[in-house]
Amino acid sequence: MKLATIGYGGVEQGSIVRPEGYVTLAELNRMTGADWPTDVLELISTGRLDELTLWYNEGGRERLEEFPYVAVSKASLAPLYRHPRKIWGIGMNYSADEAERARLREEEEPVSFMKPDTAIIGDLESIVLPVQSERVTAEAELAIIIGRTCRNVSEEEALTAVAGVAAAIDTTAADIHARHMRYLTRAKSFDTFFTFGSELMTMDEAGELSELQVETWHNGSLAHASKLTGMIYPPAFLIAFHSQVMTLLPGDVILTGTPGAAVIRGGDVIECRVSGLQPLQNNVR
Repeated sequence: MKLATIGYGGVEQGSIVRPEGYVTLAELNRMTGADWPTDVLELISTGRLDELTLWYNEGGRERLEEFPYVAVSKASLAPLYRHPRKIWGIGMNYSADEAERARLREEEEPVSFMKPDTAIIGDLESIVLPVQSERVTAEAELAIIIGRTCRNVSEEEALTAVAGVAAAIDTTAADIHARHMRYLTRAKSFDTFFTFGSELMTMDEAGELSELQVETWHNGSLAHASKLTGMIYPPAFLIAFHSQVMTLLPGDVILTGTPGAAVIRGGDVIECRVSGLQPLQNNVR
């Protein structure tokens, strides 16, 4: 199942994705007499996403064909939600060399940072270049959405704590970070520096995560691409590792790193493409 948050009727609404458009969760409740939370974050945090996924897989998908829907042309795509409790980012997590990946995983630890929710924008919104920076980069990433509270979870069971995956664009004031590594949080935290995809693809729909491909597109051309097999630290490791530091909560977001970034300037277009998900695009101003 794929969920999305759409702008329609002047409000942002959680919806189930159909090929032709979106069945809002409010409409689903009206048609079925159910009481699903109509906000995606609330659906996850109340633990009812699994229940909805089961309904969808056991006949709900077919029933949706009969329900009123919002056509793609009538909806705008919003961030999945605007106030996750935590947004973790992972840096330098891809390598094309298998031996180097093995060595780094053995000898090093993940490079991680946090971003504020005030950085969140959605599809087709603008990344605004800050006056403090002369070199800004943007990169496509796979976002892992935590589905249940977990602490000290093992790598083997980590993926059972995942609600699904989303597309994301992580933006960085690269010259600020280059001045000193301690400036990483500031470099990552400007307003508009986190594009949060409108779609959440549940784990049963995503299939084998290692086969997903993440692509950074810049001004209509493919700049960087890799399957998740190119990750030094795969999603299960990242979840387990960070759950040993802090309690992970439903709706928390872990950005898993990028196959490569592009330098962006005013007038550019940056895009994230992830297998199975709606492309995510921003212009730059």
